[in-house]
Amino acid sequence: MEKFFKLKENGTTVRIELMAGLTTFMTMAYIIALNPTLISGAFSGEPMWNAVFMATIISTAIGTILLGLLANKPFAMSSGMGLNSYFATVVASIAAAASIDYTSAFQAALCIILVEGVLFVVLTACKIREKIVDAIPSAVRHGIPAGIGMMLLNIGLGSNAGIFSPDFSNVFYVLGTFFKDGPGATKAAMDAAGADYRMIVLYVVTMFVGLFAISVLNHKKVKGSVLLGMVLASVIYWIGSFALGNNPFASLANASFVPPFKDMFELTFFKFNFKAMFSIGYFTALMTILTFCMVDMFDTIGTLYGTAKRANMLDKNDKMPNMQECMMADAVGTCVGAVMGTSTITTFIESASGVEEGGRTGLTAITTGVLFLAAMFLAPVAGLIPAPATSAALIYVGTLMLSSLKDVDFTDAASVVPVALMLIFMIGTSGVGNGIGIGLISYSIIKVFTGRGKEVSGLTWILSALFLCKFFIVF
Repeated sequence: MEKFFKLKENGTTVRIELMAGLTTFMTMAYIIALNPTLISGAFSGEPMWNAVFMATIISTAIGTILLGLLANKPFAMSSGMGLNSYFATVVASIAAAASIDYTSAFQAALCIILVEGVLFVVLTACKIREKIVDAIPSAVRHGIPAGIGMMLLNIGLGSNAGIFSPDFSNVFYVLGTFFKDGPGATKAAMDAAGADYRMIVLYVVTMFVGLFAISVLNHKKVKGSVLLGMVLASVIYWIGSFALGNNPFASLANASFVPPFKDMFELTFFKFNFKAMFSIGYFTALMTILTFCMVDMFDTIGTLYGTAKRANMLDKNDKMPNMQECMMADAVGTCVGAVMGTSTITTFIESASGVEEGGRTGLTAITTGVLFLAAMFLAPVAGLIPAPATSAALIYVGTLMLSSLKDVDFTDAASVVPVALMLIFMIGTSGVGNGIGIGLISYSIIKVFTGRGKEVSGLTWILSALFLCKFFIVF
């Protein structure tokens, strides 16, 4: 194990790697249930939901383990957020255009994901993706880790921490509702919707206790501080839930621990409907594939670079060793996801939580992948991790990643403007790729009009032009 993963060379141990892998799993375990809810067009427990549930777990595990073996890096991957929502809109478009049911349209959309994955494998094998990474100027690169940090903060304080009304028609967020509208307005709105106001207060307390605990433990250099903080936050949430008359373990009463393989094999496994894929038009289908490619490519590049920089994994030339292998694992993971029955597989920004816990090698990734496989049988248990506990970890790690801003030259408009735009674009669009895109565009334009156009490489111009097309042209 030492020889394969080079643990001593990377300043880590088996224990640290295992703890880091567990931490990464806990912070991204939400995808197990959320992804099928977003893209299956079915409710939990229904055959199509079960099929996507299994596809998500298996493709996540295979892609993550493969990355650990090929690249020896501590990153995890799964069905990308944002890309899965876009996938759902594509499915709906195909269903409407071809006048077919959702399942048939879903199988047609999987063809798009398969083509994207195969294309990525070819581009990676030809080292074209690696050249694209090199085309991103250092001025833009400095803002990527901070942008990812802001996304983690936004997820932790926003979308990850919400209380649904009993009929799921309303959702009340810690930042967007409780702190924005104030306790009085929040309580009135929640009472009107039949939601329990006390639960969002418990969310707030749990989240900040977990965050402060992680901060203090890390300051005292306690190993496993992120994981310990999450455990403490979970215990507080469980105790608080009982005190408010709710049983946080109630879901275990009727839970099934038998993986629904049958539904996956019947509905999504190798179920490609190429004929229906082109019902939206050949040109639209092609543009959809290219859109998936661009978003996935730059989300992956940004996440890999940003997390690696935070972990001091970059070499003297500001490049990450084994980037080629990481991107190949990402490409193969997308192909596996299409075969199993889920949307594009991409590297998760939540990997930063495991890196912050000390993960430095592929053993962290393999640990996370194995835990996802175990989740097939223990999904109900994984679901007991409360959202505010994972939010605490995301907020803390996101805060640390802001440190990359110290490398930004705030006296140069060609550096500070692209970075500022990247930060707001990554948060506002929930996409790393969109942030990199606006960063490249603004960097190129400012360089030209400040008399430094020769500093912009030809490939950077091409990438900027492609992002302009993506942002402004309607297909």
